[in-house]
Amino acid sequence: MHSIESRQVRPSVQDEIGPRQPGAIYQNTDGRFEVLVLVTNRADAAQLLRRTAARWAVIVRDVLRPDAQPFAIGTVWADSDYLIRPAPQTDTYGTAA
Repeated sequence: MHSIESRQVRPSVQDEIGPRQPGAIYQNTDGRFEVLVLVTNRADAAQLLRRTAARWAVIVRDVLRPDAQPFAIGTVWADSDYLIRPAPQTDTYGTAA
């Protein structure tokens, strides 16, 4: 993986990602997940997900399992997903506000 871009994401991609930003915690039928990294570089996302058409990926960790290891997902934000804790707000320098 080369880099994680922090550039603006197209609205359609942002809709797919939903509120999953680093630091956020969300839940669905599969578990409760903390977002560790948002990858918007297509090449990096494709490599992580092993899908050439991937446009983004999210690296998460299941917070309900103490032994859980981080893993990459590319599933679109759905009505069955819901936010437990939003990502912390950051200022223009990237530090928590």
